[in-house]
This record gives sequence, C-alpha cells and structure tokens, in this order.
Amino acid sequence: MIQPHVRAWLRPLALSFLALVLAVTAGCQQGRMTTGGVRAIWVTRGDYRTPEDVTQIMEDCRQSGFNTVIFQVRGNATAFYPSKLEPWAEQFDFQSPGFDPLEVACQEAHQRGLELHAWVNVLPAWRGTEPPACPDQLYHKRPEWFWYDQNGVRQPLTWFYVSLNPCLPEVREYLVDVFQEIVANYPVDGLHMDYIRFPSEPPAIPQGSDIDYPRDARTLALYKKETGLAPDDDRTAWNRWRTEKVTELVADIRSMMRWTKPSAALTASVGAEYEESLRYFRDDRQWVKDGLIDAAFLMNYQPDVAGFDSRMTDWMPLKDTVTVVPGLWFAPRLETAEGIEVVRQQIQSSEAKTGNYCVFSYAALFEVRDNRDRFGEEDEPQRRQAEARRRRAARREALLPVTKLAPPA
Repeated sequence: MIQPHVRAWLRPLALSFLALVLAVTAGCQQGRMTTGGVRAIWVTRGDYRTPEDVTQIMEDCRQSGFNTVIFQVRGNATAFYPSKLEPWAEQFDFQSPGFDPLEVACQEAHQRGLELHAWVNVLPAWRGTEPPACPDQLYHKRPEWFWYDQNGVRQPLTWFYVSLNPCLPEVREYLVDVFQEIVANYPVDGLHMDYIRFPSEPPAIPQGSDIDYPRDARTLALYKKETGLAPDDDRTAWNRWRTEKVTELVADIRSMMRWTKPSAALTASVGAEYEESLRYFRDDRQWVKDGLIDAAFLMNYQPDVAGFDSRMTDWMPLKDTVTVVPGLWFAPRLETAEGIEVVRQQIQSSEAKTGNYCVFSYAALFEVRDNRDRFGEEDEPQRRQAEARRRRAARREALLPVTKLAPPA
C-alpha cells in the first residue's frame, strides 16, 4: 500500500503519467473486458453468507451462460473480505465469518471460466436508522468525513445511506487505499464502482427540502480557495465543482489501478440518461472522454422495451470508445409473464445494439437459500416469499432455455 508520505509527491507524477498512458491506450480500453460479449449478472451482498453459497452462485451463473459476475464485497464502509482498513460487514456482526468471501468467489469463478469483478459501493458509509454497533466503523471514527448541511447538521440516519464527502481530499485518498487493498491482494478481473455519485435522492435529501450537502467549514474553505466563491454566489459553479470532485476520485482510482493491476478493468454503474447523472454530480460521459473507465454499466431499469431502447440512444455513439453494458431489471410491479417477455426483448435489444448486457440481479433468478440481508425479503410475509419463489422459478424456466443467456450466432 502506498504510504501517505510517499503519496504527496507521487500523486502528481502518477496522474501525469496516467494521462500519457491513457492517451496512448484509449483505443484499447475494451480489451480489458471479456471478449465475445459481456453477459454479466450483479450478485448483491445479501445473496451469500457461507462458502457453499458462493460456490452455488458461481455454478448457477456458469450453467446459465453468464461469463461475468459482478460480486458485491463492500456496501457501506464495511467489508466482505479481511480488510486492514474497514471492519467486517454488519451482516457478519462485524467479525470474521471464518472464510474469505472474495477469495472463495475468485477461486470458484475462475475454475468455471467466469470473470470476477469486485463490486464496491463507493460513497455510502452506513445504512440504517441506528448507528453501527462497531466503534471502528467510519461513522464513529471519522464523523468529519460525512455530510453536513448549511445549518451544521450531520446527515441523519434513515433507512437509506449516509455518505462520505468526496470534496475532501483525505476522503478520496482513503477510498483509493480501500480499493487498492482489493486489487492488490485478490486476482480480480476488475473493480466495479457503484454509487460513485452523491446518493442525494430522498430520504437523503427530503423532497422539497432546501438542504444542501456538503456545507461543512472545511469543504467551504476548499471551495473558496479554489474558486473565490461561496456556494450561494453561483449555484451552477457550486454544482460543477462538486461534480469535478467526484471525477477527481474516479481519476485517482484509475491511476491506482494502472499502478497496481493494469490488466484489471475499471467499470462503473452509470446513468442511462445524462441529465440524470449530472443531477447526482456524476459526469460519466466525461469519464469516458477522459478514458477513466473501461466499461459503463447503464442502470437502464425500465418496465418496457421502448423506454429501455430510448434511454440507450445517447450511449450508442460511445460504444467504440468504452464497453457499453446495458443493465436490466426484473421489474416486480409487472405480472410475471409480462415481465419475462419484457426482459427477453430487452436482452435481445441489448445484444443487437451493444453485444452486452447485465442482469439485476442474481436473487431475481435464483434462490438465495436464506435471504440474510437485514433489509431484504426476510421481513416479507410467508405468502409473499412463496410468490417471489414462484416468480424466480418462472423466470428461469422461460428465459434460460430460450435465450441461453448467450450472444446471438
């Protein structure tokens, strides 16, 4: 791991070198993703708790024709691998479960010819109405790194995420170190960034509220130093500055990846529509232009085919620069038969337009044996759990034999 006293002089040199490397290799970005089309699936941190779970997941993915597994190992500043920087996940009661989920996932995926991409939530740092029970979690260790509004009030706990402040350079450096720990110590084929944006949707910022994050004294001083402004002097400039800080974080992660594991892909979940992305200070089109990511996974979660296709339109001119992977979702509000037909057509459309797709999620197709996430299906009545099992079985029966989840001939 790069030590802090080395980082100070190494970072400018690294970024300059990175710019040169990216300029030379921009046309080769897609080589870092699997060839023959990306047939991916997101596996959430609620889908496994034992080595046997992980093995079953990889076997299900292999048999179903997937070739890339996006495997979540960090949800909210807690880890699903032994970390020197962050505590074990709350789903393991902040202690070792007796095995290393990421190590097992890499082994089981590679034995089956699957790519394994470590999926990390970048800015979320806790979730829930109560503080973490672990004193070593960032919520307690680094309260100054979280969001504070213009009234000096810390972002309150709700059922949604509370987040780190990417405007602070020390936060960006910390996150780079967290992700370096993963790519340096595991044979991952890539690092997949999710929530690489401001998670500011309700209830983080309630509908109609004038709350604005981050407005802590240090952030305001940094903004004043760099722009000569206060946030309310020019809201467009304030929004642009926050967006640039998220892009700086992506660039720092990219630089780290180049130094640590050049062969691994850096990918991100992005907005299907540009205005949607910018609303959360995520300029994913700029990331593509600057050569910062190898693949853009579009969160294109639409309950119809026309809307799905329409939201892909603006990404099509970029597919020769970056691997475009449309992400699709089994919308629970649709009747099972209708939903299956919509997803079938969306898969076909994704393959025809890009040659790639990613399904959200493993638990929408397969049983997870014991839904263990604390905000998952385990709280649903037994009747609804039985209905969810029926929907999954119907999806498997109808979709897997027909599409083989494989590219067209």
